[in-house]
Amino acid sequence: MFSGIDEVDWASMEHAYGPADDVPELLRGLASEDPAEREAALDGMYGAVHHQGDVYACTLACIPFLFELVVDPGVQDRGGVVELLTSIGGFDLDEDDEAEIDEDEIEGAANYAMAAAAVTAGAGVFFELIADEDPGVRLAAPLALATLHRHPVRVLALLRERLPVEPDEEVRLALVEAAGRVALRHRPLAERVGTWLGLLASRAESPGLRLAALAQLARCSPDGLPGDVVPVVSGLLREMRAAPDESGGPAESAAPAAGASPGGTAARDDDEPEPVASAETGRGEHVVTPTLVGQLRSLSAQENAGRGAPWAADLLRTLHVGLDDRVGDRTALLADQLRSPDRRQRIDAVRMSGGLIRAWRGPYEELVALVGEQLSDPEPRLAEAASHVLEELFQLAAPAADALAARLAADPGGWVKTWAGGPPGLGSTVKALARLGDARAVPALAAALEREQVAHDVGFAVGHLGAAARPLAGPLRRRLADVELDENAYDRASPLLAGLTALRTGEAAPEVLRVLRGAPEYRGEWLRTAALRALGAFGPAAREAVPELRALIRRPGTASATEAAEALWAVSGDADAVLPVLIEGLRSDQVHDRRAAAVALGALGPRAAVAAPRLRGLLAHEEVWLRVDAAIALWEVSGRSRESVAALLTAWEQNRHVRVRVAECLARMGPVPEGSAAAHVLRSELASVRRHNAMDGGYGSHDIHEDEKLLALCRQALRGTGKGSTP
Repeated sequence: MFSGIDEVDWASMEHAYGPADDVPELLRGLASEDPAEREAALDGMYGAVHHQGDVYACTLACIPFLFELVVDPGVQDRGGVVELLTSIGGFDLDEDDEAEIDEDEIEGAANYAMAAAAVTAGAGVFFELIADEDPGVRLAAPLALATLHRHPVRVLALLRERLPVEPDEEVRLALVEAAGRVALRHRPLAERVGTWLGLLASRAESPGLRLAALAQLARCSPDGLPGDVVPVVSGLLREMRAAPDESGGPAESAAPAAGASPGGTAARDDDEPEPVASAETGRGEHVVTPTLVGQLRSLSAQENAGRGAPWAADLLRTLHVGLDDRVGDRTALLADQLRSPDRRQRIDAVRMSGGLIRAWRGPYEELVALVGEQLSDPEPRLAEAASHVLEELFQLAAPAADALAARLAADPGGWVKTWAGGPPGLGSTVKALARLGDARAVPALAAALEREQVAHDVGFAVGHLGAAARPLAGPLRRRLADVELDENAYDRASPLLAGLTALRTGEAAPEVLRVLRGAPEYRGEWLRTAALRALGAFGPAAREAVPELRALIRRPGTASATEAAEALWAVSGDADAVLPVLIEGLRSDQVHDRRAAAVALGALGPRAAVAAPRLRGLLAHEEVWLRVDAAIALWEVSGRSRESVAALLTAWEQNRHVRVRVAECLARMGPVPEGSAAAHVLRSELASVRRHNAMDGGYGSHDIHEDEKLLALCRQALRGTGKGSTP
């Protein structure tokens, strides 16, 4: 094995972490008889040689040796090597990708293409591996064939031939998944695959196999799904729960037994590495190693411990992705899952509910109430998952408000969470209730303010509570007065300043002024900004700060001068003093500072009409956010909407993330004329079932809140409850 490996000039190549001279050792480690060494080697391959999917020259040089490993029956854990080859060779560059490649990416693109060609050229070996004695290899081979082989008709025929004779249920599911992959990659075969999947979905003996067929149908041929897909899937889940697991008992999950670890495995009294089931196969033993692969396998094994069908959650996720915008069906299916006696199935359903609500608009009252019911379950992972989902929902969490309040009262230890590497933060239940504006969160916030170190997000929670949080003004003011103005001042003071700003606590002006005057050099600019925003929020109640603010505006063109001018206007209303400073701020080299100046000029309204030509000149700026801020300010200072609206609608189409800001302005302008371009974009937004900020593969904690705010603003703009405008 590995003939010629030492003749390769590995030292001349590089991987993600430097010279690739360690690659031969990694390859030999994959063939080791020691499971820990094999796992460490696989981790090294993914971590360095194929780092985050990248393909280097050393990755290409590894391909022949990886093929040697997968065809040698004496090598253990070959399924992992098959998966590695699939990942290395499975990257597709379509025409759009090729058109966007710049000079710096040419070499990387060439490597991807060469890797795909090299692995595809050897993909015939996977035909033999589909009947290998090792179930882990059989599990990985179908997807490798579907992804890499050049003859999809032959692959599909083999998958169908293998299914009736394959003894392992999980491998049978992989065969079905591979058929779906073939259909997605080769669309002319989608109808043929869909017909076969439809037969499996209705006739297969195993409920898991029928569910897998439905999931793949949803992905590649959704029109082939039965009209009653929700009751069908619910029935399959009931069958799977009732089926006996390997121990002979029903597959339904219960709470962990006494003495069990949080993952559901028995606690151990020694420090020996505990063998865990393979994340890929659910079989065999792997020693837990301090590698990423080892940690992922260990977490997966803990998560799946005791499950009769640990792959069911993946099938349901695949089904949900395939159902896409069929929000009603997905909601009904999740509601059924949330009523399941199987706690693990409910955990999966809670998490999938969060994913659904995060990406799609719809009526979720029943679903949210069911998520709220999980808060009282004694299984800590279930209650924790539910509270995290509800935390992201803001006003949509209203149907779970009482459940959140009950959970909060029952678990004061969870009001504040501490972390090893950062400041403490509020627990998700506290945040969820506060974001609803529910006064029952106030005692938890009061307790957080009494801790030695205040939670970093307490000020934001206060902001959502509004007047209900007025009792916290005193503690916030007292804690701010005690903050030492050293290099840690920003971390200590910023949550308190945020809370006082939200409450507009003008009586706290002396404490805020102390911070403004004594801000240290380290993060001092951030701290002064927070203090100036607080003073601006206090308005005339902060008049004792006027001398300080006048002194700060004497350096026009700087960020601090712009911020001080904005605060001075809010406190004193002295337009003559602040107008020159803000106009000068529009000339700043920093886009952020120009935006701040534009927003502040808009707040002056007609008193800043002299700035209209300069704001108009920014409507063609390359930075979309600056164009938006300038357009809004131009309308505010001139009272004329036509050119501002045109610029705002252009930005709306160019960048979906500006839409909330644009809609706020349109709502304030007053009734949007029926039949206008603005009315068209607003109605189109309201008609869309997809959230405007939904992302594939990522999300922000405020995405749902921002999208719901956008919808409300669109409706308000169309109703015409703003202050009106002139053409």
